[in-house]
Amino acid sequence: MTVTADDLDTAISHVVAALGPATGDDWSVPAGTLDWDCRRTAEHIGDCLMSYAGQLVTRPAGRYVRFEATADEDASAAEVLEFAETGARILIAAVLTASPDARAYHPTGMADPEGFAAMGCVEALLHGQDIAHGLGVTYEPPLDVCARVLARMFPQAAVDLEGVDPWRALLFSTGRIELPGRPRLEQWRWRGAPLSEQ
Repeated sequence: MTVTADDLDTAISHVVAALGPATGDDWSVPAGTLDWDCRRTAEHIGDCLMSYAGQLVTRPAGRYVRFEATADEDASAAEVLEFAETGARILIAAVLTASPDARAYHPTGMADPEGFAAMGCVEALLHGQDIAHGLGVTYEPPLDVCARVLARMFPQAAVDLEGVDPWRALLFSTGRIELPGRPRLEQWRWRGAPLSEQ
């Protein structure tokens, strides 16, 4: 299983489709169980994915590229959601144009384009769910994308949780939920480096 730019396109398109109809609602409410409100969480998606694109384009070996992206203070909920989508589209472009052997710093390992695409999917899908929960919006992410992302970012969990719905397995692997016989994770870590590299 490989995570691609198409998976990130599917993930962010799902987030925008799910949250778009709620942009007239109050985005100052908490995003699920996060300390952030829905607006700040959407802004985080855009910033985080632009940061991943910056890593992949510049390829620093030992640190993050030094910048932060933010939406304008007076941006509406629709415009902040657009900002999140923009971050994803910039990361998609970076993934598509990067050499497969490109590597760049991430605290969880020197990541390749697939790794950054998968990290982008996790950020978009999980924080999209946080926002949806805060707004009371129905949210059902694409299970095929969840399965590929789980296998890439949490390979041991993909084995240990075989047979579990991949979205629930991804939520569990990121400390969001408990599963029968498995308490909610207090700490977790994904794998940024390619699975073929130790």
